[in-house]
Amino acid sequence: MRKLTYFIACSLDGFIGDEHGDATAMHRFLDEEYIQFLTAEFPETLPTHVREQLGIGGMENKRFDTVVQGRASYQVALDEGITSPYGHLRQYVASRRLGESPDPAVEIIADDLAGRVRALKAEEGGAGIYLCGGSRVAGELLDEIDELVIKSYPLVYGTGMPMFATGLDIKEFTLDEVRVFANGVVVRTCTRKR
Repeated sequence: MRKLTYFIACSLDGFIGDEHGDATAMHRFLDEEYIQFLTAEFPETLPTHVREQLGIGGMENKRFDTVVQGRASYQVALDEGITSPYGHLRQYVASRRLGESPDPAVEIIADDLAGRVRALKAEEGGAGIYLCGGSRVAGELLDEIDELVIKSYPLVYGTGMPMFATGLDIKEFTLDEVRVFANGVVVRTCTRKR
C-alpha cells in the first residue's frame, strides 16, 4: 500500500496562508541551509520550474511519484502561465469547478476524491503520493493521510487558512522525527496511528 503524505508549510498557529491562502510571508525562510534540505530530502515537492532553476531538474524522485492538489493550489501555477507545475510526477487536481484540464499531463478529479486517492494508494509500487494542499482537500482526505511532514515557520498569522478545513474530527499521529534549522523553521514528520 502506497502512503499519502501531506507535506505542508504552516505558521506556528497552524495556518497555511492568510484568509485567501497567500503564503508568501513564509518565503523569507528559504535560505541556503533549508533549500539544501528540501532538494536533498524532498526534491519532488519542488515544482518543475524551481527544480530547473536550482539545477536539479533531472534529479530522480526520492519519495513520491504522484501529486494531488486542490484547485486553489493549482491556480497559483496557472496564474504564472504554468499548466503542468509538477511535470516530474503524475498530477491530479481536485476540482468540481475547473472542468476540463488545461494540460494533458494533469488529471482533474471532480467527484469522489477519497475513492480516487484510495485507488492510487492501492496501486503497486513503493513510491508515495504527495498531498500538496490545500486546506479543503486535506480536510476531505484526512482519513486517507498516512503521514504528515509539517514545515512550521516562526510566524503567527492570527487568522487564515487552517491546515485542515474540517469540523472536529480528532485523529492521532505519532511523532517520528524533528529537524530544526538555524532560520527557525522546524520540520516534524508524523505517522498516522492506526
